[in-house]
Amino acid sequence: MPNIHNIDTLIDKVISLEGDFSDHPADRGGPTRWGVTEAVARAHGYAGEMRHFPRAQAAAIYKRQYWHRPGFDQIARHAPHIAAELFDSGINMGTRIASGFLQRALNALNRNGRDFQDIAVDRVIGGKTLSALEAFLGKRGSEGETVLLKAIEALQGARYIKLAETRPANEAFLYGWLANRIG
Repeated sequence: MPNIHNIDTLIDKVISLEGDFSDHPADRGGPTRWGVTEAVARAHGYAGEMRHFPRAQAAAIYKRQYWHRPGFDQIARHAPHIAAELFDSGINMGTRIASGFLQRALNALNRNGRDFQDIAVDRVIGGKTLSALEAFLGKRGSEGETVLLKAIEALQGARYIKLAETRPANEAFLYGWLANRIG
C-alpha cells in the first residue's frame, strides 16, 4: 500500500499503473504518456511528440490539476484513503465525477439527515462537502472512512460497467479498470 499521505507517492503509483506511451485504437484519449492524454498535455503547454512527454511534467499536472485544483488535498486532511481514491478516480474519470461520488455517498450515509444535512451534488469540493465529511467521520470514525470508501468504489465500478455497456469499445479496458482502479 503506498503512503497515502504523500501526493508524490500517489503520483508514482498512478504513473506505474498508467505506464509509458500508449495509443490504443479504442482509447478516445488518443496518444497518452504516463496517463496524460495529448489534449491535457497541450492544454498545459506541451508542444512536442507525446512519445517524449516528460514524466516530471506529467507529475506536475497530476499534482496541480488532479490534487490541488479539485480540493482533494483538503479531503486528505480528514480522510487520506478517500482522498487517494478520489485522486485516482479523478484522473481516470474526471475530478468532478469523483467529487460527485463522494457527495452522493455522503448523502446516502447520513441516515436521512439525522447525522448532517444532505449536500448538493454539485461535483465541487467546497465547505459544505468538507463539513459533511467531518460530521460523517465524527459520527462513524475510522471505520466510517472504510465504509465511505466502499460506497465510492461501488459507484465507480457501476460507472465503469455502464461505460462498457454503452460503448462496447470500452470493454477493452473494463477488466483493467476493475482490477486496478477498484479496491
